[in-house]
Amino acid sequence: MDSNIPSKTADSGSKQRSLGEAKAAKDDEFYTQLSDIEKELRHYKKHFKGKVVYLNCDDPRESEFFHYFSYNFEKLGLKKLIAACYKSQNMDLFSTEDSEQAVYLEYEGDKDGDRIPGRDEIEVQTFKGDGDFRSPESIALLKQADIVVTNPPFSLFREYVEQLIEHKKKFLIIGNMNAITTRDIWPHVQEGRFWLGVTRAGTGQMWFKVNKDFPVKSGQRTDEKGQRWQTIGSSAWFTNLDHTKRHEDLILYKPYDPATYPTYDNFDAIEVSKVVDIPMDYDGVMGVPVSFLGKHNPAQFEIVGITKTWFGIASKKYPTQIQISSNGRTSEVSKLNDGASLKVDPPPKGKTYYKVGDDCFIQTYPRMLIRRKKTS
Repeated sequence: MDSNIPSKTADSGSKQRSLGEAKAAKDDEFYTQLSDIEKELRHYKKHFKGKVVYLNCDDPRESEFFHYFSYNFEKLGLKKLIAACYKSQNMDLFSTEDSEQAVYLEYEGDKDGDRIPGRDEIEVQTFKGDGDFRSPESIALLKQADIVVTNPPFSLFREYVEQLIEHKKKFLIIGNMNAITTRDIWPHVQEGRFWLGVTRAGTGQMWFKVNKDFPVKSGQRTDEKGQRWQTIGSSAWFTNLDHTKRHEDLILYKPYDPATYPTYDNFDAIEVSKVVDIPMDYDGVMGVPVSFLGKHNPAQFEIVGITKTWFGIASKKYPTQIQISSNGRTSEVSKLNDGASLKVDPPPKGKTYYKVGDDCFIQTYPRMLIRRKKTS
């Protein structure tokens, strides 16, 4: 993330555990590239004029978010920029030493005409506490803000989003696409409280700078300066700021054919395995990949639900099933109730399927359930 966000105090034991894990997890610290920030932010410039922007997960020494907003302060017409650091970050913006004092920085624009945010133009304030984004002091700064922009810890994403929605804040943040299928996040997506951004919508690669002690894993590279980078293919921008892409119609060209689009056994909807294959002439409910959200125009399609958690809309519940794995191994499971299922005959070879009595089923990946809106 663009800062470490652990905390010493919590309202419950579970919160203490999650914060402790966030502090210890070296694989929860990613720093966003300036190029990715610039590509996305250019679509929202009209939203920032006269606004207070809060970067509440950002160490200014590392954060390209702070760099972007401080150097574009006048161009965007900002009123104020606030960046909060957890207590391990140093009070001196230009130092490499760590400190046990949590700080936040305030910048209200260029004072000497050089269009460069200098040391004497950035006001450094100290927190009494640790600077955690859930602390009363951080929330007080949040209440001052109009728009929050940052890359919060992936492990705390759900709690972070809940706070933004609770305080009715506009935001543009980075998260993992997988989060939208969870019980905490999905209702907000379905109700249109936020949506995906423009340039990264859960597809393609997004590279993040990582620290030297970041765990070795797949999807890493080291540049010529020795800086390590980690790619996260499912990362995406989440926002409740409107943008033009959200109002572009998805071009449909395939006609509906029952033989091509099978119907689920546990919900009245058809399976559409690729967004490009959404039929142009089907008015019923369709199950589409979650990546569809990046192309969703609310005037074109209604979001009906999601298959992974169902929220009580599945039309049937299966008894215990026999799972036949791709290697032929069998086991008793209840997984078929966790998503959309398709009845198959004969069962697939070399792939996992499930038996309920004499019937065989396969389960799809998580699907968004959508319906085309009628146009006059």
